[in-house]
Amino acid sequence: MRPPLSEIDSLPWEATYAALPDRFYARLGPTPVARPQWVRLNRPLARQLGLEPQSLAGEAGLAVFAGNRVPAGADPVAQAYAGHQFGHFVPQLGDGRALLLGELIDVDGVRRDIQLKGAGPTPFSRGGDGRAPIGPVVREYLASEAMAALGIPTTRTLAAVATGETVWRHSPEPGGVLTRVASSHVRVGTFEYFARRGDQAAVRRLADYVLVRHYPHCTWAPQPYQALLEAVATATAELIAGWMHVGFIHGVMNTDNLSVAGETIDYGPFGFLDAFDPGTVYSSIDHFGRYAFDQQPAIGEWNLARLAEALLPLLDDDPDSAVDRAREALSRYRPHFEAVHRAGLRAKIGLAEARPGDDDLVHDLLRRMAAEGADWTLTFRRLGELDGTDARGDDGFRQGFRDPQAADAWLSAWRARLMAERRSDAERRAAMRAVNPAFVLRNHLAQWAVDAATERLDFAPMERLLGVLADPWSDQPEHADLARPPEMGQAVVRTFCGT
Repeated sequence: MRPPLSEIDSLPWEATYAALPDRFYARLGPTPVARPQWVRLNRPLARQLGLEPQSLAGEAGLAVFAGNRVPAGADPVAQAYAGHQFGHFVPQLGDGRALLLGELIDVDGVRRDIQLKGAGPTPFSRGGDGRAPIGPVVREYLASEAMAALGIPTTRTLAAVATGETVWRHSPEPGGVLTRVASSHVRVGTFEYFARRGDQAAVRRLADYVLVRHYPHCTWAPQPYQALLEAVATATAELIAGWMHVGFIHGVMNTDNLSVAGETIDYGPFGFLDAFDPGTVYSSIDHFGRYAFDQQPAIGEWNLARLAEALLPLLDDDPDSAVDRAREALSRYRPHFEAVHRAGLRAKIGLAEARPGDDDLVHDLLRRMAAEGADWTLTFRRLGELDGTDARGDDGFRQGFRDPQAADAWLSAWRARLMAERRSDAERRAAMRAVNPAFVLRNHLAQWAVDAATERLDFAPMERLLGVLADPWSDQPEHADLARPPEMGQAVVRTFCGT
């Protein structure tokens, strides 16, 4: 175990990103807050980082996670980046309310960024106050930990702190600071920031940094920068396929919100599907459906093309050859996504072996779900409870469709297909339970926790949700109300960034 946080100055902080040239960031400290108090410490994650939770939860830890004290060895910086926001390039964005304290090596030897969000203004704040309301802090804590439990690569939340100060948005709200843990905070937009300035030396330096930190196997490739682009494309394809399997909608897939490490980052106006509609949009700022549920795979590819553009000078001295190499690297994205996505959907309906006609069977179910308003999460979960040969227990599944008879023909075809599987029905059910969660962070549940925190500094709903979402694969009958879709008047159809 590392030294306890009462001896925080002895922690082995590292700062490889802050060791890059000055134009990669602005170096400054967080702005102290008035009356910090703990909201929550993520004790399992603290242990994963090699920290002692008991000491971490003391006054010294609170001071650090509130931004009131910078520990010795940390080197806080606000990272510079640009980005395409809803398809339009913005040449300078950067961390407007976040500071990277430094890096720690976790118990598995993995380097992790430790970042404060809501830590005060930076040179990239563009007139903002650099603070975070407590509501978005609660939402990100819930979302990141829910996604981690679902097995989706994601940033994590180490701590949440209430600041004792008021943040003004549409109305006064309590302030908060969130401590985010990530494999890194390098984004597609980080590469764009330098490429659009013609700073090829910085693009190369950043690419070398990402190669060493995230994709060291690519450094030995004959064309390491092409291999880097392929690796990021592969990681992105797998990430977005994972989103699609659990019904997650990121909501704001700008290039500054796409991590080159293949992690879900920047939880803003996200949402989880209730009734399935492939064109679902929750984000209040996505007026034209650019980042709708079914558009996410294509947007991932679009964002990767912007990364490829930034890397072109590194791919080949000849511009035409560089474009050819970029196209070759990106050509791997769509087939890989489709393969992972199809395999995941087959698993969700209980098929272990790929056979002709499986894709049609899956898409027929999705078409019926969309037409009949079937809930994404419950439909697959209930399907996994059915008998593979006997239809007498189908009513619970059928009632999820507005017209229960709409499910009957599909169920008959599904059972006929199951007959070709070589595993037992019990094995099939167990496998389906392992890929079809009983619980996700439904939008109305997230709003319930946010409202309680914002209106009363009441974190009991947050605590209950975190406990349930930590084990999304179990039925947990005592929490059955949290597995149900929203009732009349509960549905949340618009989500907000919260910045």
